[in-house]
Order: sequence, then C-alpha cells, then structure tokens
Amino acid sequence: MNEYIKVRHKEISGLKNPKFSVIGEFYKENIELEVKADGKVIPCDYYQNIESFVLSALLTKDIKKVTLYVKDNGKSHEVLTIKNTFFNRLINRIYGFFFRPLNKIKLIFKTIKNGIVFLWKEYHFLVPPTLWKKYFLEFINKIKVCFNMLYLNPFRQKDYLKWVKNCEEQTIYEELKYQPKISILIPVYNIKRFYLQECIDSILNQHYQNFEICLTDDCSTLQETIDTLKEYEVKDKRIKVFYRKENGHISRASNDALKIATGEFVGLMDNDDVITPNALYEMVLALNKNKDLDLIYSDEDKIDMEGKRCEPHFKPDYSPDSLLGGNYICHFEILRKKIMDEIGGFRVGYEGAQDHDLFLRFVEKTTPDRICHIPKILYHWRKIPGSTADTVENKEYAIKAGKMAVVDALKRRKLDADVLVPIASTQYVVNYKVSKDPKISIIIPTKDLADLLRKCLISIYQKTTYKNFEVIVVNNNSCEDETYELFDYYKKNHDNFRVIDANFPFNYSKINNLAVKESKGEYLLFLNNDTIIKTSRWLDIMVGYASQEHIGAVGVKLLYPDDTVQHGGVILGLGDSAAHAFSGAPYDSYGMYGRLLVPYNYSAVTAACMMVSKKKFLSVKGFDENLKVAFNDVDFCLKLLDKKYYNIFLPQVVVYHFESKTRGYDTTTQKYQQLLNEINYLNSKWNYLIHHDPFYNKNFSLKKSFVLDKKKKEEKDDEENN
Repeated sequence: MNEYIKVRHKEISGLKNPKFSVIGEFYKENIELEVKADGKVIPCDYYQNIESFVLSALLTKDIKKVTLYVKDNGKSHEVLTIKNTFFNRLINRIYGFFFRPLNKIKLIFKTIKNGIVFLWKEYHFLVPPTLWKKYFLEFINKIKVCFNMLYLNPFRQKDYLKWVKNCEEQTIYEELKYQPKISILIPVYNIKRFYLQECIDSILNQHYQNFEICLTDDCSTLQETIDTLKEYEVKDKRIKVFYRKENGHISRASNDALKIATGEFVGLMDNDDVITPNALYEMVLALNKNKDLDLIYSDEDKIDMEGKRCEPHFKPDYSPDSLLGGNYICHFEILRKKIMDEIGGFRVGYEGAQDHDLFLRFVEKTTPDRICHIPKILYHWRKIPGSTADTVENKEYAIKAGKMAVVDALKRRKLDADVLVPIASTQYVVNYKVSKDPKISIIIPTKDLADLLRKCLISIYQKTTYKNFEVIVVNNNSCEDETYELFDYYKKNHDNFRVIDANFPFNYSKINNLAVKESKGEYLLFLNNDTIIKTSRWLDIMVGYASQEHIGAVGVKLLYPDDTVQHGGVILGLGDSAAHAFSGAPYDSYGMYGRLLVPYNYSAVTAACMMVSKKKFLSVKGFDENLKVAFNDVDFCLKLLDKKYYNIFLPQVVVYHFESKTRGYDTTTQKYQQLLNEINYLNSKWNYLIHHDPFYNKNFSLKKSFVLDKKKKEEKDDEENN
C-alpha cells in the first residue's frame, strides 16, 4: 500500500503463457499506471472504474521480474515487483485447483453459522410456526447450492453438455406462408477444406430452403480453399462465389458478397462456423409473426477443436445501451438488405469489430419494435487457435476498432461522452457528459439511527464532485434527540440541506412521492440512509445517463460492507417475483458476459440508489403507494419500461449499502405477510413481464441468476405440483 493505490490482488499466472495481473483501488485521481518487465516498459490493458482498476500484461517465459509503477505529474513511483518464475506460476495453478473445494466447504459452514446467528438474533430460536417451512426450505436450497445440486454452470463444459442433452428446446416445424429469400454472406480466406465444408453444408442442410450462399474469396493463397469453393460452386446453383484479385480484408470481402446478394434479408457467417438445421426456419418463423422486422438475432455458443459445444451466450432482447458496451448481438442474425444497402454495408478500417460497427449503424435506421431476439442457440462459433473465438487477446486490433465504432456512434447521435476500454476486452464503458449541470435532488427517507445517516451525509458532502445538488431528508417519525441534533447541524452548515416531515406510518412510496413534490431538482436521486458513497463522480455519471432521452431509471453497483455485491441489476421472476443479480459476488467480479464490468440494460434497478428525471418520474405518476415496503422500485421501473424507456445498471458507480438497517428484515409473521401481499400485487399487476424478463434470457434459471436448471421447466413444475 502507498499514497497512490491500494493493491487488492496480484499474481503471475499461466504455465505456458505468463500473464501479470493486478486488481486495486486509486487513492488519487489523474494518475497513470505503467508496467516494466526487466526494466523495459511493456504494453498492458487495464479497466479503470473511477476509483478502482484491473490491469493485466502478457509476458514471455524469459522475463525474470515485473514491476508496476504509478506515474503522477510526470514522476514514476514503484508500487510492487513480482518475480516471473515457473515455480510461482505453478503454485498459483495448484492454489486455484484446491481453492474451489475448500471455498465450498467454507461456504457450507458459513451458511450454517449465518442461519444459527439469524435464528438467535431474530427469534432466540422461537420461530413462529408459519415461518418454519419458509426458513427450512431456504436453508436446504442454500446447502444444495453449495454442493451444486440444483443448477448447472453454463461455462463448465460438462454441465453445459448435460443441459444441451436434457433441456435445450427443440423446434416444432410448421408450414410458413411468408418465405423470403435469405442471402448468407461469407467472406473466405485461406480456410481449410474441412471447416469450409462444414460451414457450407450446415446451410445446405437447413430445413428452410429459400436461401442463397454468397461467398467472397479474399484472394486466398491456400489451394484447398480455392478447390473447395469451385467444387461447391457447381454443386448447387444457389451458391455464388466472387473471387477478389487482391486481399482486401473482411470488410471489403463482405461488401463484395453483399453486392451479389439478391435476397430480401442477409445473414452473416464466418467461414469456419456452422448454423443449426433450424436456424433459417426460426428466423423466417419470426418474420411470419411480424413481417416488419428488420433485424433478428439468436443465441450462440462455441465448438472446441473436438467438435464439442461450450461457452454459450444466452442474450437479452434488444438492449441499446448494452450494445454500446459491446457486440452482444454477434451471431446468428439476419438483416433487411434494403437497410444494409442504405448504410453502405461494412466499413473499411473497422476490421475486427466490423459487425459491431455495422449493428450500431443499422439500429439507427430502424426502431426497437422491428428488432427481434430468438432465445435459441442457432450458431456455433468455432474456437480455432488464434481466432477471436479462442481469445480476444489474439486480435488486439479488434479492441481498438470496437472503441472507434462506439465513439463514432456517439458522434453520429450527437452525444458527448468518454469511452473507456475494459481490460483485454471488446467491451466499453460510456460516460456521458452534460453541457449544463442541472440541479439534482437527493432524497433520503430516515427514521432515527442518526449514526447511519451521519455516515451517509458525510460521504455525500465529502466525496461528491458534482456541485449543483440539494439534499432532502424525509423525517418519518423520528423521536431521538440525536437525530434532530444531526438535522440542525447540517441545516446550519449546508445551505443545500433541508428536512421535511412525513408524519404517517412507514410507506416508502408515499414518503418519496411527498419529497418529490417538495424537490427543486430537475433530476431525482433516491437514496437509502444506510448507504455510503464510494465513487466521487457518482452524480456526474448518473445524470449523464439519466439525461438521455431513451433512458428511464439509472441504478448503480451496491456492495455489502464485506465488499461483495448486493445489487448488480434486478431480474424479474427470480425467486418468484424479482431479485438482485450477482448478489454475493466478489466486488471485482466481471459478472456473466461482463455485466459487472460495463453498463447493461435491465428491466429494473433498486431505489436504494436510483436516479431518474423528474419529468419521467411524473409521467408515470411516481411510486405506487399500494406497495408500502417492497418492490415499489421494481414497479416504478416497470412503469418506465411500459412507457418504452430503458432502465440501466452502471457498474462504474459504486455505493456501499447496509441493507435493511432502518426498517429491519421481514422476519415477523406480520412483516412476512406484508411481503407476500406485495409480491402478489406485483405479480398480478405485471404478470406478462414477471416471468418473461426481456433482459434476462429465458434459458437461465429463475431460482438463481445466470445458471442453468438441471431439468426442463415442465418437468420441474410437474414435480412441484405432485
């Protein structure tokens, strides 16, 4: 530790390909990091999340030591040095191998301990009979989770293959009235016969047969590639091949394929990948339900060198902000050719991120209701060593091209923003800027517990860089002298602080609606009194997002005091109503598909720290006062969603949250019944959304986030009913 940064984790990993990694936090702003190997500066990638960072650098085996420096005002300061030895890397590998089972045992004992402490603290072991079953089932489920008895890990190949065998949804074919021609565009360059054959055959073997295959050979020098193309060219009249006379790379080659396409829609494929037999049928089936669709995309996975499936990507429905953060659409997709021609196809100079750039330009020419997601895996992306599918580090130019595509998109949309690049990743953090500093009203409901509120207020006034804000504390029946002394102190010392009284029984929705009527801000920031601000530019970043026309509620990453995640977005249907994503994950976790790394659209976020413009708040008539305690924030977000606004979670803003300190937990029979009533109210009001969250793929479990169920949902329902 030094005056510049705090290092939380450091290591050199990888037996064959050493990699230097550091995770830490900044104590000062406007400093840079530099890595030297044996005294020479080497390139490194790092994601800077306002105050924290994740850094990595690839090494060679001959490097003896690696040193991390901090550069402040032109001067370098050494932070740490690690020796790069095979022994150290081997120890790290062994530690990782044994860490998982040891951590599982630790988790089991922690679960039992927490259960005992909870039952003693809340009931002295005298649990009301009405709650016995609830707590017993919760305990059994937690133990099952420890032993991995309930769920499958999608990124553990053995688990994923089990899910494919037992649970993957099968297609039931119907007759299609509307059968448009689909042109599959495939740029080809020096690909081995076997891979190219599998690629083309996967199209020829489609159930839906109204297609053409448009291949462009990008001046291949491998004869078997040329021979294979010529063989297939005469094999089927639907196969067209254009031969380039010079190598022009993937964008030019793809555009040449687009020129010879005659279909109403075009599909994009790589020359070594395959699509499933039902891929085109599923696309056209969606068009038969809505002929106005311009873009249709599916889920995908990868196939390893042994031909086994792995690493699925179960995607959300159209998410404009998630798309800025990275190309989550990827494959398989079909696009309306008329729009493809209008935007000029692929842009030269964006190779490596040409698809991402294309999608960002394409969606600007259509509307969200004309974009459809099919939650089925219709594409297998081959992991050939050296390809982007194998590791993104093999194509560093893709990272730079992707950032350029995002920057260009923001310029086209006339939006002023900074774009940060996460570590060794084609994902991007966008931070919008506002030309003026609109007033923000920070609304904090409270009842006594002055010490908690004091910590919250100190963090606001000491941390916040944004200047134009007011703090409104809503006093809900406080009775302790210390609380009123705290109110008086802040009234005397801060002219942007005031207290309003809410002298009625606790009703979170009513309390905040009252405060909004008294607020002077153009933007509203709802904040719990049991929070501590960690990110100094929290208001700058949040108002940047809240000011975007298409965005409704803006939420942030909440951490428990032990530095584990409390809130990473809200998933509908999780736990029968709605629950937080990634709860309990380490603070520095990237999350599934980078959801804890870059901004992502969610159906809802928590109001423990949530911003929205007052205009949008009033347009949906604020919080529903029928929801006095729970799910009022979820309901509010769904009202915004119903108005076609997109809610968003920002992992670059971090706030500590001492959850439910003020009101307590729902542990008494009365409170538990209140919770059940509000769950039923939410479910009946939003029934069509609760179990079909558009931003959470239906293939994932609704018992635990971002895992797969071991059995089909129909089988599980039958078992539960019996």
